[in-house]
Amino acid sequence: MSDATIFYILGGVLAAMAVSMSFIGLRVQSFPGRYWPAVLLCFVLVAGAAITFAVRNGQSEEKARAAENKAAGEKIEEAEETPPVEAGEGGSEEASGGGEETAKGPGGTLQLAASPTAIAYEQKSLASKPGKVTIDFSNPAALEHDVAIEGPEGKEIAVSPLIGEGKTSVSAELKPGTYTFFCTVPGHREAGMEGVLTVK
Repeated sequence: MSDATIFYILGGVLAAMAVSMSFIGLRVQSFPGRYWPAVLLCFVLVAGAAITFAVRNGQSEEKARAAENKAAGEKIEEAEETPPVEAGEGGSEEASGGGEETAKGPGGTLQLAASPTAIAYEQKSLASKPGKVTIDFSNPAALEHDVAIEGPEGKEIAVSPLIGEGKTSVSAELKPGTYTFFCTVPGHREAGMEGVLTVK
């Protein structure tokens, strides 16, 4: 049984004794008479016990509050010691395209063809909305070509398979910006097989 429960019980007993003694005193004029030392002793004992358990209950509550305050203080210290996660750490990097960050927008499907007689693309510039951009590439020549997309920082984002006399495609999630499309076959880009892809 807790100190608080015992205190409340003793308090109730003390109150009941006071009411009873008052009631008996009103009915019996000679009360307490020679019994007053015993009555006084009972009141003193019950009151002393109630005060004792009241003090013990207060101490218990103070210890409980101290423990709660200590736990709360430790949580605050842990929160202050934990370094905040910087934007970009452990999460998605800022995207210049291709899966690093989902670009918002409708995107688009673009058509690109290689020259049948030269190391060149038929188109030197393409344009699209932000989002998933797909380049459908056709190569009528037997010489194999592909198409790669390069971000503004010079990082290759996506590349299609090499094809000769066929069709393929390449897709990437692109944010607004200026990109480059080119052929990755050695020497082909240097020969002029590249163009500008504008996303806006």
